[in-house]
Amino acid sequence: MSTPDAHLLIVDDDERIRDLLKKFLMRAGFLVTAARDAAHARRVLSGLDFDLIVLDVMMPGEDGLSLTASLRETMVTPILLLTARGETDDRIKGLEAGADDYLPKPFEPKELLLRINAILRRMPENQPEEVTPKFLQLGAIRYDIDRGEMWQGEDLIRLTSTEIQLMKIFSAQPGEPVSRAKLVEDLGRDRGQAQERAVDVQITRLRRKIEPNPKQPQYLQTVRGAGYMLAPD
Repeated sequence: MSTPDAHLLIVDDDERIRDLLKKFLMRAGFLVTAARDAAHARRVLSGLDFDLIVLDVMMPGEDGLSLTASLRETMVTPILLLTARGETDDRIKGLEAGADDYLPKPFEPKELLLRINAILRRMPENQPEEVTPKFLQLGAIRYDIDRGEMWQGEDLIRLTSTEIQLMKIFSAQPGEPVSRAKLVEDLGRDRGQAQERAVDVQITRLRRKIEPNPKQPQYLQTVRGAGYMLAPD
């Protein structure tokens, strides 16, 4: 997806920050819509589709974490959280709620732009209809490698952009372990233990969607000392 095609939703209760972000991102070539709080964002989302949501965590009324968790029940639109909280546990809570990435305040606008573009690059491109799909079978789950789609019978399983990228990484080398450090690198994140822990959180969330018993994973296995491995049927 090219930047000029992307429509972003900015949700922040601080009018000054909201306007600055909107102007900056519009100059970068995005189409941008802004909302002042969670309730306003819900009304906007009821009538428009977006390619990515930039969402402030600390807002009056419904906060960004609650809104993220709620949106994840019905949509897979990538969500980037803006948070004044720098502690690792608070960031992990954002990922557990379903966010694709987070950026602590204060931040450089250029870093926000880099993170937005990194998330958008992880989203799969539309595949031509004539392309012959290739599948991996994970028990009752069928994963379409070409389209980056996961199905259970006739039901499409909703994946976040990070989950889509993880499946792309694992399906490229099924049966081979991928280290946490390599996953951090391929996801375009900064290196460090906090990011590796964030990857663990994403793995846990992905297992809930593909494993009959996520506590005893059969298909997305932990390989002691080596990382994680996709083991299709």
